[in-house]
Amino acid sequence: LQDIFIAGMDTNTCTTEWAMAELLRNPSKMVVAKKELKDVLGNKTHMEESDTSKLPYLQAIVKETLRLHPAGPLLAPRQASVDVEINGYVIPKDAHILVNVWAMGRNDGVWEDPESFVPERFLNTKIDLKGQNFELIPFGSGRRRCLGMPLALRVVPLVLAAMIHNVDWELESGTLPDEIDMNDEYKLSLHKLVPLKAIP
Repeated sequence: LQDIFIAGMDTNTCTTEWAMAELLRNPSKMVVAKKELKDVLGNKTHMEESDTSKLPYLQAIVKETLRLHPAGPLLAPRQASVDVEINGYVIPKDAHILVNVWAMGRNDGVWEDPESFVPERFLNTKIDLKGQNFELIPFGSGRRRCLGMPLALRVVPLVLAAMIHNVDWELESGTLPDEIDMNDEYKLSLHKLVPLKAIP
């Protein structure tokens, strides 16, 4: 149980840092997010979980962040229970399979302009994060999907909303948005290689 909580803290922290890095790198997206939060929350200083459904742009930011920067870029290994052929590839029974959700999120055969942070791509779609839409499965799918998904889908929007709504962020002096280092490094989860430095 302790491992689940530790993994949940690390992955949720990484996802929030990636989202903030993308928003600071794309200031026009930050403006839209701040406006949506102001319109919905008004003078409240924090978001309630029940507010999430009224914040489609915030939800789109979370989806787009998980598309580009999934906390677990490789899903937990699976094992084929039978021989199967998929798109001409034969996967023999008992083969170990790793699903690369990082690569799936950057597949230009699925996503238009896949390297760009575009939360708007999720505003008029039914794509969710629960494993039913196979183009976006940062938590996996089926019975073996990530146990931390319900926690992440509650914590990340709440923390992100508080950071966006209550603080006007700026980059370190002399740093331009397109100079933010977006390289990643795989540890327990997908971290920014160079931690984000921003000033509240």
